[in-house]
Amino acid sequence: MVSAVFHSPTDAAEPMSAPVVPPKPLARDAANEPVAPSTPSTPAAPSARPPRAGIDWRSLWMRVLPPVLGLGLLWLVWTVATLKGGAFPTPGATWDAAVQLFADPFYRNGPNDQGIGWNILNSLERVGLGFGLAAAVGIPLGFIIGRFEFASRMLSPLISLLKPVSPLAWLPIGLLVFKSANPAAIWTIFICSIWPMVVNTAVGVQRVPQDYLNVARVLRLSEWKLVTRILFPAVLPYMLTGVRLSVGTAWLVIVAAEMLTGGVGIGFWVWDEWNNLNVRHILIAIFVIGIVGLLLEWALMALARRFSFDD
Repeated sequence: MVSAVFHSPTDAAEPMSAPVVPPKPLARDAANEPVAPSTPSTPAAPSARPPRAGIDWRSLWMRVLPPVLGLGLLWLVWTVATLKGGAFPTPGATWDAAVQLFADPFYRNGPNDQGIGWNILNSLERVGLGFGLAAAVGIPLGFIIGRFEFASRMLSPLISLLKPVSPLAWLPIGLLVFKSANPAAIWTIFICSIWPMVVNTAVGVQRVPQDYLNVARVLRLSEWKLVTRILFPAVLPYMLTGVRLSVGTAWLVIVAAEMLTGGVGIGFWVWDEWNNLNVRHILIAIFVIGIVGLLLEWALMALARRFSFDD
């Protein structure tokens, strides 16, 4: 007889488990107090720094090098042209005269003997008055011509007729009307610098999209609100372009007008130095006239960029 053998539950085979590792004893500090073991910390990620905007050397080089080379070329040609001497001064002699001249640019030795600084300021004053009057008349007139077709058809032939007239042709008219040289010079600047502002402002008004005008008509805006809220912001770039052209024209005209009218001004100073056969001062005046005109144009270009809506 076969006897069955029974195994107790405790005798059943159990799965093998991993050996138990006894815990490490806690470290103790100087006061014999247990200290918890430090857990390894994840290394901190390096802080993200914004990339530094480096200097664009190529752009800087292209801005600086060409003007310097142009001035150097002018200096070289001038030096070579005056190597054999003659009445035309050398660049070095002209530079020495400029240093001496600008050492005291605001001296006064009488009504007809004043420093070059006073002459420049007097010319700028005449330009400011004539140009200001031209802006006060020309810009509103440009809005009227651009806004109303009847005014455009009526005034466009007159503008086309008078705009090409030489600036100096207006000077005798000013002398006849005002009986004085200074108002005649201001009148000449006014009549010659008004046309770019009129034409550019009128073109800007005519190029305003018709949708803007339709919206104004739907909203029943008054003519004043239409000009100030819709037309003026849209026409401003054109208007500033006309202003920049007018300032350049005014600065050109004042030199020629002062040569004929006399008084104090950079044009009269050039003519007076020619009567004294001081060619070095004439060359200095040419550079001064060019630099002042360039600064005026730069200022107006910066103003135009400030009020540009292209971006």
